[in-house]
Amino acid sequence: MEEEKTLTAEKTKKPTLWDGALKMVKGENTNQLIEQFTAEMTLVAEGLCEDQTRLRKEVDGIAAQEDKRIQKLESSIDVLETSLEEERREQDKIVTELRSRISLLEKQAKTSAKDKKKSGGIIKGITLIVSIAAAAWILVTVINKFF
Repeated sequence: MEEEKTLTAEKTKKPTLWDGALKMVKGENTNQLIEQFTAEMTLVAEGLCEDQTRLRKEVDGIAAQEDKRIQKLESSIDVLETSLEEERREQDKIVTELRSRISLLEKQAKTSAKDKKKSGGIIKGITLIVSIAAAAWILVTVINKFF
């Protein structure tokens, strides 16, 4: 019995969560709670709106910066591609010129080889004629000495 009195005394001293919930449901201070809740939610919503507006501005600024960077990169790429194409053309011209020079040198080498062959043939012919003439002179000299 004494235990029941202490439990009842504790219940009357401290309002429990259950008691608070019952008071809210019963309607005590409901209008005041609604006003307080509405004011707090309005404040939160205004803060969220300001944050969203600030973030939107930051996003727009970052997007604009990225667009500028993209344009700069694209223009740099265009310049590099143009430069590369010009260098390719220049290299193609140089290669074509070198090929034509090589062809010309090959022709000159063939011509000089033919000339060497011709001059070698001429030298052989002259040597043969000189040999025949020398042999004839020797024969004539020998015949004149002995006869």
